[in-house]
Amino acid sequence: MARIRSQGVRARIAVAASAAAVAATAWGVVAFVDSGHHGSRDGASGQTQDQNRTPDGKNGKNGKGEGGGNGGPAGSGPLVPETIAHASESGGDAVNITIDDGPDPRWTPRILDVLKRYDVKATFCMVGPQAKAHPDLVKKVVQGGHRLCDHTMDHDTRMDKKPVAYQEQQILEAKKLIEEAAGGAKVEYYRAPGGAFTPDSRRIAAANGMRPLGWNVDTKDFEKPGVAAIVNAVKREIDNGPTVLFHDAGGNRTQSVEALDQVLAWLEEQGRPTGFPVRTEADTPSASAPPS
Repeated sequence: MARIRSQGVRARIAVAASAAAVAATAWGVVAFVDSGHHGSRDGASGQTQDQNRTPDGKNGKNGKGEGGGNGGPAGSGPLVPETIAHASESGGDAVNITIDDGPDPRWTPRILDVLKRYDVKATFCMVGPQAKAHPDLVKKVVQGGHRLCDHTMDHDTRMDKKPVAYQEQQILEAKKLIEEAAGGAKVEYYRAPGGAFTPDSRRIAAANGMRPLGWNVDTKDFEKPGVAAIVNAVKREIDNGPTVLFHDAGGNRTQSVEALDQVLAWLEEQGRPTGFPVRTEADTPSASAPPS
C-alpha cells in the first residue's frame, strides 16, 4: 500500500512539472510576439532635438521631438534619408521650384501653365483634404511630369509641439489622400508646415519613402508684397541655396503666378537649369546653409 501511495505522489509531481513547463513555454512565445509587435518606442535614434529644424526648413535651429511611433514600414525602393533636403538632383547651379498648399482650382492650373511655358518641372507640396477635393488637379500635376510632396492634413505650423501620434496621423493620412487622388503616383517628399520638423516627423516620413524637404529662398508670396518684391527676393536670396518656395493656394495668388513667370524668365536668361530636390542622395552643405 505504501508503494502504491509513493507511486501516486511521483505521478502527481511529474504532471505538475509538465504543466509548469508548458505554461513557461507559452508565456515565452507571447512575450516574444509582443516585443516584436511594438518595435522601437524611443524616438529617432534617441534624439531629443531636431538639429535640421528652423521655421523655414533650413539648418540650424533646434526643435523638440516627442519620442515614440514607428512611422510605418519602409518602402521597397532606395533608402530615403531622414535629413532635410535642399540640394538639387541636377547639381551645379540648378534651381528647385516648389509650390505649397494646393491644389487649388483657380491657381494651380495657372501655375501649371507658367511651368509648361518654360518647360520647368516643379515639386507640389499638397494638403491632404485639398488633394481629395481636387483629384483632377493632382492627376494633372502628375501628368505634367511634376513630383508630389506631403504637406500634412491641416497645415498645422505647431506640429512640432504636438504628440508623435498626432504628427504621424497628419503625415500618413495626407500621404494616403494625395496618392489616392493621384491614381497611382507616389508622394516622394514631406514638407512640414512652417518648417516645423521634428526628429520623429522626419523619421516617419523617411520610413514611408518621403524625403523631408526644406527651402532656401522664401519668396513670402503668401503675404502678397507685390510682384517686384517676390521676384527680388529670389534674386537676392538664390545664393543661399537652390530650393525656392512659392504658393498656389491660401488666398489670391495673382502675384505668385506673375512673379513665377518673371523668375523663370530670369533663370532662363541666367542660363540656370531647374530640377527636383535630392531624394535619396545626401544633401550638400552649401545647399542647406542658412543665410549669412
